[in-house]
Amino acid sequence: MFDFDLTLADSSNGIVECTRYALRAMGLAEVESGRIHSVIGLPLQGMFQTLTGNGETERADEFARLFVERADDVMVPSTQIYPEVPDLFARLRGQGINVAIVSSKFRYRIESILDVARLRPLVDVIVGGEDVQRHKPHPDAIVLALTHLRVPAASAMYVGDHPVDADAARAAGVSFVGVLSGTMSGEQWSARGERCVKEHIGELAQLVR
Repeated sequence: MFDFDLTLADSSNGIVECTRYALRAMGLAEVESGRIHSVIGLPLQGMFQTLTGNGETERADEFARLFVERADDVMVPSTQIYPEVPDLFARLRGQGINVAIVSSKFRYRIESILDVARLRPLVDVIVGGEDVQRHKPHPDAIVLALTHLRVPAASAMYVGDHPVDADAARAAGVSFVGVLSGTMSGEQWSARGERCVKEHIGELAQLVR
C-alpha cells in the first residue's frame, strides 16, 4: 500500500499553486514554498491549520474548498509519476502482490492521474480522502484498504514519505517503509526507528517478499 503525493508522484508544483491560490482568495499572507512542502500529505484542513496557526473549522473548510477549486484545473497536468513506479508496480503484480494506494488526496484525482500515466490497471484498490472521516495519523484509510484487499494487517506494508504515514501504519498494525522523496532523510527515518529505501522507491521490489 502506497501513499501518493511525494511517494509515487511529484505533485508539489500543483499543491504549492493551489495553496497559494486559496490563501490569496482568503486575504491571507503568502507562505514560502518550503513550508508548503513540509505539510504535503496532510489533509487540506490540517495543511491550513499548520500553515496559518488558525484553528477555526470554518476557515479550514473554506481553504479546502478553494484549494480543490484550483486543483480541478491544475493538479492532473502538473503531477509527474516518479520514473521507477511503473516498473515497480509491474514487478509487484508479477509476483502476485496486490497494489493499493491510500492517500488523503481525493480518489477521483488519483484515478485521473493514473489514467494519464496508464497505470490504473496495475492498482487493485484506491482509498482517497473522501472515503474516510478520520485521516492519517488515524489508521482508518489503511484499515479500509485492507478490508477491500482481504489481506490481514500482518501481511501488509505501507510506504510513505511523511511521519504521519508511519504513524498511521503503526496504528493499523502494518509494517512501514519510508521513502526519501519527501522531506525526510534516511537519518531522520532511522532516528524514528523506521526502515527506509536507500535511494528511490524502485528498491521496494527487493524489499518485498
